[in-house]
Amino acid sequence: MQRLGPWSREAWAALALQLLRPPRAPCAGATLHFRRVQGGLVQPPGREFAEARLKTQLESDKEKSNFVIKTPKGTRDLGPQQMAIREKILTAVISCFKRHGAKGLDTPAFELKEVLTEKYGENSRLIYELKDQGGELLALRYDLTVPFARYLAMNKIKKIKRYHIGKVWRRESPSITQGRYREFCQCDFDIAGHFDPMIPDAECLKIIYEILNALQLGDFLIKVNDRRILHGMFAVCGVPDNKFHLISASVDKLGKMSWKDVRQEMVGKMALAPEVADCIGVYIQQHGGVSLVEQLLQDPKLSQNKQAQEGLRDLKLLFEYLTLFGITEKISFDLSLARGLDYYTGVIYEAVLLQTAARQGEEPLGVGSVAAGGRYDGLVGMFDPKGRKVPCVGLSVGVERIFSIVEQRMEATEKIQVTETQVLVAAAQKNFLKERMKLIAELWDAGIKAEMLYKKNPSFLTQLHYCEETGIPLVAIIGEQELKDGVIKLRSVASREEVDIKRENIVTEIQRRMSES
Repeated sequence: MQRLGPWSREAWAALALQLLRPPRAPCAGATLHFRRVQGGLVQPPGREFAEARLKTQLESDKEKSNFVIKTPKGTRDLGPQQMAIREKILTAVISCFKRHGAKGLDTPAFELKEVLTEKYGENSRLIYELKDQGGELLALRYDLTVPFARYLAMNKIKKIKRYHIGKVWRRESPSITQGRYREFCQCDFDIAGHFDPMIPDAECLKIIYEILNALQLGDFLIKVNDRRILHGMFAVCGVPDNKFHLISASVDKLGKMSWKDVRQEMVGKMALAPEVADCIGVYIQQHGGVSLVEQLLQDPKLSQNKQAQEGLRDLKLLFEYLTLFGITEKISFDLSLARGLDYYTGVIYEAVLLQTAARQGEEPLGVGSVAAGGRYDGLVGMFDPKGRKVPCVGLSVGVERIFSIVEQRMEATEKIQVTETQVLVAAAQKNFLKERMKLIAELWDAGIKAEMLYKKNPSFLTQLHYCEETGIPLVAIIGEQELKDGVIKLRSVASREEVDIKRENIVTEIQRRMSES
């Protein structure tokens, strides 16, 4: 009998794949045959297939070994401390929205692609498009405003005051130091409906003022302008109609770029005549208050443009209302403010921090705009089959940028309590689990936020350390003597002061202390 030589590596792989393959019904030619080739055995018909399959498996294993666990670019996880800070910010924002009578609203995280396209100008390239999903072309929402307009048109709503807190997605270059991400949270407030001019607009500016004051971010300024003034200015300076959008985008860069660089972009890149650019420069480098509005109302060129005159008259009225609200010291009429979104039709505004100078132990942060908004009277009509318009004005607060500042300051100056727990139920000796569970149930039923450690006999020192680490202000202590005397020892973690409270009065005492803190 002829002796077979050693098998090749490919032959072993082919045999292993055949043996591991699940059984199937026999068919013609399905018998496993081997033939001798240069001292080895191979599977003639399936060798190429087996090798390809083995190669694919090896490549897959290599990819897995090189895989790095991380969050996608422009996103991040938020740990307990960061969530505690964010919740404080959102609580301040939402309480302000509710104080002004807004109702909550939510919309899907993704919309039909057609709903979002052609609403954001050149920023449309930043929309995250999704693959075909069951016959629908979808995209992640870019902001909360366009979905709100779609909601109004779809439900035939003509009047509403709403707020919306939700995530949006933009495919732009992230900058962590500036608080700019690809996935971020927006806080929107909008007033929809036909009302007298500038009253809702003034309230939106008052809301921005209240929120920034409440968050104590430092000195800030709210810039205001009007799209009608901007377009009127372009017209009287001689900008061709088809270049309004491009020149508006360049104007909006003033502040980030010098006027010299903005002018060079207009003339060189946009092919604008130098004298036209110089005319624009005379206007957009001006900023001030109501006196500037009155001055421009008498401007020889702007006084000949109906659109500009309408915008200036509305701004003058707006300043009257802002004076009544007592916030004009934070308002600046800035003719360089353009706002890039296509759907704005009237008043526009943007809040910027004047100084984010670093305190001791902080790094300086340049976060730019922290809130913005404006009037968009034509957006709802774009979704209505009959083109019926619902005038709207609103604002959006940039939570991520504000969060970057607040997070750094809180970490540098104070201990952050990651839970809202008010009291820890603790035992001074062993074998008091049942008593602890009875007491904590009573506290929970009374609406008191309480915790206990999940051990039968935790050491007293461990329980106190837990309170200090997590920021729990009170400890309710049960021990042999307390049980005998019918009291609970209530300890202040900060002062370490202890006082005996009658068992039946412990709920009332904790509630009293929490209301005073």
